[in-house]
Amino acid sequence: MTPRKTYILKLYVAGNTPNSMRALKTLRNILETEFRGVYALKVIDVLKNPQLAEEDKILATPTLAKILPPPVRRIIGDLSDRERVLIGLDLLYDELSEEGFDFDEAPPGEDPDPGEGDETP
Repeated sequence: MTPRKTYILKLYVAGNTPNSMRALKTLRNILETEFRGVYALKVIDVLKNPQLAEEDKILATPTLAKILPPPVRRIIGDLSDRERVLIGLDLLYDELSEEGFDFDEAPPGEDPDPGEGDETP
């Protein structure tokens, strides 16, 4: 599957810990195989730049933040669960949608947008 969007990602790590290095290695593998150059990745070491982690409200490392395309998503951990990472980055969702699944449809009898448009003037 070829992504049609440009992805802006930030990976927050705490030095060269095993979890941080595993997360970076796994993420680079995913980016090389799934994104094929349509991404920008910034690796932020919270030990060297604690203010960036504080500004972005990062409480644990490693944390991957998908900034663009919206919505912003965060994945905490060493990223070893490839499927979870792909879902978090909206790649697996797009792939399933292309295969004929429609996740936006509500089950029969349920309002797809509860609370919206229910008011009468």
